[in-house]
Amino acid sequence: MQWQEVRSIYPDQYVLLEILDSHTKDNIQFVDDVALVRAIQDPNEATRVLLNCKNNNIVYHTGQEKITIELRNHPLYRSR
Repeated sequence: MQWQEVRSIYPDQYVLLEILDSHTKDNIQFVDDVALVRAIQDPNEATRVLLNCKNNNIVYHTGQEKITIELRNHPLYRSR
């Protein structure tokens, strides 16, 4: 399913998605195809679900025109 389809079906709300296809450019992941898992009405619930997301699942707001995810490399910390 395309992101624009999800946006038209569930305007201005949070949705739980599974990323099916994406591409990366300059440490930004651009999501091309998603599967809708469910809509989330409560913003507090959306935050809880987002913090527990694993694998290719994300929570995103349909107010955003495109799904872009900044990829960060976390450096390893050493202690003395």
